[in-house]
Amino acid sequence: MCYNQLAMKKSGSSTTGQKVITQNRKARYDYHLMDRYEAGVALTGTEVKSIRSGHMNLADSYARVDEGEIFLVDAYVSPYEYGTHDNHEPKRQRKLLMHRKEIRRLASKTNADGITLIPTRAYFSRGKVKIEIALARGKHDYDKREDLKKKTDRRTIQRYLHH
Repeated sequence: MCYNQLAMKKSGSSTTGQKVITQNRKARYDYHLMDRYEAGVALTGTEVKSIRSGHMNLADSYARVDEGEIFLVDAYVSPYEYGTHDNHEPKRQRKLLMHRKEIRRLASKTNADGITLIPTRAYFSRGKVKIEIALARGKHDYDKREDLKKKTDRRTIQRYLHH
């Protein structure tokens, strides 16, 4: 392992140059996640500074296709602590940057019943903030219970094998 890879491991980023800002853990619990897409985000200066210090939350947020554009709705970016009166609105709609062809494809897929776009994680890629969004279908309560049961069974088996 060369020095560069070791430094990246210590800094918490992978060898692909991506540093994870936040993950939407509720997404895996509440939805069946299907295809995933990467999108850039149109941000203001104070938002970028706030995100760099790790103040972003994707819980309860979603993406919506509106007139050929795609927007991130209800993502929380806390106000920048050193910002002036020009600070950003914490829960404003943010435009996601994707190719027009991809947006059209997502629009046609989300028109189907019960399919939505959920942000699963935010990360830095070569200095730019990126959002990973996934096509998702909501889970029922019995699906959630079944997933929890599988998870506890897996843990029990792992515990048994390691002892």
